[in-house]
Amino acid sequence: MTQEFLYLFKPKRENFLQTLTPEEMAAMGQHAAYTQNLHAAGKIIQAGACLDGSYGIVVFRAESLEEATEIFEKDPAVQAGIVYAELHPYRMMLG
Repeated sequence: MTQEFLYLFKPKRENFLQTLTPEEMAAMGQHAAYTQNLHAAGKIIQAGACLDGSYGIVVFRAESLEEATEIFEKDPAVQAGIVYAELHPYRMMLG
């Protein structure tokens, strides 16, 4: 049974977007490609970021918590450890 999940990103420093290192920029580029591929595969429902860079979210579908955890842990930004990241079960109420 398909379930919804959300992962939340919080940069590890306040001015993250303005001070991205080349390594962080590469990881964020890989993160963008990863999420675009998941969206094309019909997994991602919604993804985006606050314009001030304070948070990013990915809302997606998975068959189980195990699959959701795998999707989350394979995200290049999570793997690079450049953001604080959390995974949560989620329920879309509107949208």
